[in-house]
Amino acid sequence: METIRSSERYELSEAFMRVAERVDYEARPKSAAELVNFLVSQLHQNELCSKRLKVYDLSADYINGVVDFGGAQFMVQICEALKEAAISSIAEDIALHSQVRVVLIAGPSSSGKTTFCKKLGYALQQQGLHPESLSLDDYYGDSVNAPLDESGKPDWESIHALNLPLLQEHIATLTNGGEVTVPRYDFTTGRSCAGSRRLQLQADNVLLMEGIHALNPMLLNGVSIPPECFYRVYISALTTRPQADGGVLPTTDNRLLRRMVRDSKFRSATAQQTIERWPAVRSGEEKWILPYQPQADVNFNSAYQYEYCLLREHALPLLEAVKQDDPAYGEAVRLMRLLHKFHPVPVRHLPPYSLLREFLGGSAYEY
Repeated sequence: METIRSSERYELSEAFMRVAERVDYEARPKSAAELVNFLVSQLHQNELCSKRLKVYDLSADYINGVVDFGGAQFMVQICEALKEAAISSIAEDIALHSQVRVVLIAGPSSSGKTTFCKKLGYALQQQGLHPESLSLDDYYGDSVNAPLDESGKPDWESIHALNLPLLQEHIATLTNGGEVTVPRYDFTTGRSCAGSRRLQLQADNVLLMEGIHALNPMLLNGVSIPPECFYRVYISALTTRPQADGGVLPTTDNRLLRRMVRDSKFRSATAQQTIERWPAVRSGEEKWILPYQPQADVNFNSAYQYEYCLLREHALPLLEAVKQDDPAYGEAVRLMRLLHKFHPVPVRHLPPYSLLREFLGGSAYEY
């Protein structure tokens, strides 16, 4: 199966290495967790998040060396602390813009938008704000009414798969102080269901709206809100993992594996189904999501240095179940070879509040 390369823009950031290299094991006066938090606090805001996605990936050999010498848990702590610090910086920036009423959070499939939204909500509370959240996934229409792609299959990556009239009506109602009943989408049955959650914004509320199309201007057609009332976040899980031969891994393999594990655990989908759907997902991202990335006020990279080590144990059994005569078998073999390059990290090292728990299960957050 041909792999579609990501066109997302990125730059190198050495924030991870700067934290890791400053660890003094022999003279540290604090616990490991306290030391990580202290070192991360010494980084400047623009080293954690910026107008462009930041990427600094270590090789599989380097990661395996950390794991083999007992540093996996410390590596997890560093990565988690960096993510928390970046989200706190974004919350501080939002709080500085007192006119912001709606935060739009967009990004491609399996980038971790839902957990990011929850984390940002808690960080905004620390800034004295009162966030409410709204997921665009709840506004998908029934599968029988979905637009079709070029092959005649439902195009779930199209913005027209959403019930746009209802969504725009709800946004207008909420921003004018009215109350709405939020629908619920059942991914198992492919149907939009009547929801029970009622939502109304008070004067001190900030609405967090997350979904793949949150930065698409069509989302706000007919909604009369001044531009300064919006703050836009683009989130991805971009990687440029270097290889021994000088190349890099496809920049979206980690998202494919995240989605595969999540869909198996929570959406009754097989690895074959996820793999077969992935080219259409990537094509839809190129058309409907990536063009609006430059509109973001800030970018956040949700990729983790160690995530292949964690995804390995969850994804390998799913991939091994793909039969040789299945069209997805070639891609399954490629992904298995990729995962075998990384040494496993026990999931117990992953804190319950980690963004990766959205895909692996065991999260402290409710979804």
